[in-house]
Amino acid sequence: MTLGAIFGTPLRFYVGRVVSARVGETFPWGTLVVNVSGCLIMGVVAAYATRHGLSGRSDYWLLLATGFLGSYTTVSSFALQTLALARESETRFAAGYIALSVGLCLGAVALGFAGGMR
Repeated sequence: MTLGAIFGTPLRFYVGRVVSARVGETFPWGTLVVNVSGCLIMGVVAAYATRHGLSGRSDYWLLLATGFLGSYTTVSSFALQTLALARESETRFAAGYIALSVGLCLGAVALGFAGGMR
């Protein structure tokens, strides 16, 4: 589990920074990209675990889902950034961010799972 977190945390920071540097920080695009890509990977990991009969206590699951993805995805950052948008009277941005995050992340995890089941 720890080994996964060692790689997930810096990757989250790097991806978020690169995206923010390219498109700006007015909207939390970096966090959105991290969450959607993390959901896609989670779908693939879950499909692999399902296909191979692995439980949530397997070393595979602890390394990738709990360790790596648990430190890579940023749902707490998502919540805080949404609150900040709302408190700054950017309610349309806050609502759009919620809709994009939930819709894209659910779609990504479904896509990853479907691809991983092949």
